[in-house]
Formats: sequence, C-alpha cells, structure tokens
Amino acid sequence: MTVSPSKTEILGITAATVTLVTALLALKYPDRGAFHEHREGLLDMEGAPVLGNLPSMIKNMDRFYDYLTEHYEKMNTLTFRTTFFMMPSLICTADPRNVEHILKNNFEGYIKGSEFDYTMHDLLGEGIFNSDVDIPSNCRVFVDEINLASREIFDKAATSGEIIDFHDIMLRFSMDSFAELGFGVKLNSLLERADFADSFDALQLHSFKKSIIPGIEAYETAKHYLFYWSKEKSIKQHLDTVNAFAKKLIKERHEEEQAAKLSSIKFEKGDLLSRFMKAASRNGQTLDDNELRDTILNFIIAGRDTTAQALSWTFYQLMLFPEIQEKVYTEAEQFITEEVEADPSKLYTVIQNMVYSHAVLFEVLRLYPSVPGNQKEAVKDDVWPDGTRVYKGEQISWQPYCQGHLTKVWGSDAKEFKPERWLSETVGSLVRVSPFQWSAFNAGPRVCLGQNLAILEALVAITLIIKRYKFHQATGHKVEILNLVTLSMKDGLKITVEKRKS
Repeated sequence: MTVSPSKTEILGITAATVTLVTALLALKYPDRGAFHEHREGLLDMEGAPVLGNLPSMIKNMDRFYDYLTEHYEKMNTLTFRTTFFMMPSLICTADPRNVEHILKNNFEGYIKGSEFDYTMHDLLGEGIFNSDVDIPSNCRVFVDEINLASREIFDKAATSGEIIDFHDIMLRFSMDSFAELGFGVKLNSLLERADFADSFDALQLHSFKKSIIPGIEAYETAKHYLFYWSKEKSIKQHLDTVNAFAKKLIKERHEEEQAAKLSSIKFEKGDLLSRFMKAASRNGQTLDDNELRDTILNFIIAGRDTTAQALSWTFYQLMLFPEIQEKVYTEAEQFITEEVEADPSKLYTVIQNMVYSHAVLFEVLRLYPSVPGNQKEAVKDDVWPDGTRVYKGEQISWQPYCQGHLTKVWGSDAKEFKPERWLSETVGSLVRVSPFQWSAFNAGPRVCLGQNLAILEALVAITLIIKRYKFHQATGHKVEILNLVTLSMKDGLKITVEKRKS
C-alpha cells in the first residue's frame, strides 16, 4: 500500500527545495539580481545576492538621485547597470556623449516604453501633449498673481512674523497662472487650497513608487477596498479627484461653445484648451474627452510643477547665500523701474538683459533640475559613444540631477552653488553649455520649445518678489527632496518674510 506523505513532510520538502534553489542562485548571482549575466564593458552596481539592487533602492527611495550620484562616484564611472530579481535591468548614464546620442543622434532608437507607461499611465494617460504647440505667453498673468501673493500672503506674513510655506505658495501661484494661461479659468488657489493639487501630488508620488517597489499597485488597490472607512484618500480616490477636475474644465468649455453656437456668436478663445479641442489626434480625428483629459494633466506637469519647483529651489539657495540674494536684488533695482514693471513687454525685454539673475537660475537648475531623471526603452540594438551595448527592449535612464552633481561632468566644484560659473569673461554675456551636459530643458528634437519663455517667466517672479522682500529660512526647518515626477520638497520650505524698505 502506498503511503502518502503528510502535510508536514510536503512542507519540509518544499522548504528544503526553495532553500537549495535560493542557495544555488546566490552562488551564481552573489552581487546582482538573479538571471542577469555580467556584460563585458558594462559595470553593474553591487547589490544583494539574487535580489540585486531592489532592497537598497527601496531603502534609499527618499534620496534616490543622491543615492545614484554616490554610486557614479564610488564606481568612478558615468555609466552602470542596476539589476533586480524577476525585473528588467536599468542602464543608467550621466555621460553627455551618451545623452546626446539618445536624445539627438539616435532619437528614433528610443521610446518611452512599457515601464514608463506602467508607472505614468494612470496619471498622464497617453501623454499626448504636443511639444510643437507653443504655450501662450502673458506676462501680465504672472505679474497679477505675484501682486496677489504679495498683498494676501507675503505682506501679512511680514507684519505678523508668521512662518509660511514658500514651496506651497509657489505651487499654488503657478497652478493659478497656468490654469488661466492654458484653460482660461481662475482657480484662486492662492487664497483657498484646492483638493486637486493634493491629489495630483499624491499621484505623482505613487507613480515614482511604482517605478521602484514591485506590487505597490496591488497593495494600493487592496487598501482601497479593505480600508474603505479610512479618512486617508486612496490612490483611486485621488485619481477620481484629478479626473473630475479635468472633466469639469472640458464640460464647461463644451457648454460655452454650444451656447455660442445657439446664439450665433463666434466663440474664440486663444488658450491651449481651445486649440487642443480643434487639433487632430494621431488618428486624424479631433481629440476625444479622454485625450483632452490627458493633455490637461500633461500641461499641468509641464507648467505648474516645473515652474514651482524651479522657483522654490531658487529661493532656497538665495536664503542659504544672502550675499547672492542681495546681488539679485541689486540687479533687479537697477533694471526694473516702476515704468518697466507696469509694462509687460518692456519687462520681458529688460529681464533678458539681467545676466546675473539668469546665472543664478541656471545654476539652480543645474543642481536642482525640475525633472531629475528620464527613462526610455531601446527599440533596437545600439552602441553608445562610450562603448556600452544596449539591446532591444532594455530600459535606459539618464539623470540631469546626477549630471549636475558629478565632478566628472562639472569639475571639482560640481556640488557648490556658484552662479559665477555661468558668467562669461565677456561682460554682459553668459557661458553657453551643451544641452546634453545641462539638460534641464531636455535636448534634441524633444527640447522644450517654451524654454526661453519658461526662463523669462521664472525670472519675472524671482526679480519682482526679491525687489519687495527678504526671505529667511525658518529656524530648525530642514529642507529635503521629495521625488515626484518633478523634484519637489518633502516638508515644504518654511520661511519668514521681511519687507524691504521702499
């Protein structure tokens, strides 16, 4: 008679088998993810047996780009590979030659790819934002929002001595500005915080976590249904909030157009939403509401977030270096008279000649680029200028943040904040740096077409605010990076305000 093994025996055999297989894998892959073979000419970041770099990536998630920078330096290289158990490897590079190859010379050889779609699709959808459409410019919108922030926030804080969160104010300021420019609506979030902004930021953080933590999507889905009574919003609820915001804008614009048509009135708005509603999608048809939703959210990332982060990190550096803050103030006093401030066209012209303020902003974007990292997928086998072989389907990444902090790219003073590095020996001009070394605005065919406009509008905000106020970092407040799609601040930027004497 055959005797069946007991459950205990089955469990014992299973455990022994798993242990043996794990031990054998650990012997074969002692410093990297299982099933990733060493490749000639490509350094692997040292990791845990079998699991590879997954544990250390999760552990260092809050300081992800500093962590990568440390490994570029530790390994004395500008290109290396990270490996993970049962996940695709990622080839990282900070070499300007490779970045130029990816973004320009072999631009067609790389696409956003499946990993990007997985991490970003919920938030940004198809990502159909058309880089060939110019963002409308209206300096008056920015000046009006700065004046509102001055009256309602900065003046009051200067009088009361209250500690305020400058980063939060910049996010709300840029949200209001770009909502009016892009969608023709006044949100007034400077005066009243919007649920949309909180949900949008939560979804960005979730997207970043998806790129590092396996199973986070399943965990968040389970949490939504198992802890439905929780006061904390689930990812699904955040997504509902963001979708409702975009759909409300689209619905109201459709209603405005329909009302105008019934009244035989010509309806014409020059904002981006109207232009996109008339534009053709990839299939030649006008964009449907889902595509318009994706476009709106892509525009918010491109406008609200990048501008707010750049302004926040700029004022953080100006508070760390009061002497530089005073140099920016002196230049603003010299160039921006009351007459200039009252005329947007003159203001734009004058700001283009403010060399030192440009140097400060460029240096901030070198150390704190609004988009700290980018990822793509190879559509065919390739060889980079440094000799690295990349195979079809592999994930590759370049990190403007890491580039800006590496001595191999910027010299021995790479980590120092030195606006003077951008000042040319020719008085009144700036040093020009390759966009593949300083890739704050991307480069190649996908270079940000609104780059000059973005720089000017950031400088409008910086110079007008610095003319009116001195800022001081709140005692005991520590500024830390929060990795979203953009380079954010974990606990904001707590400051006190001092009004300058007229």
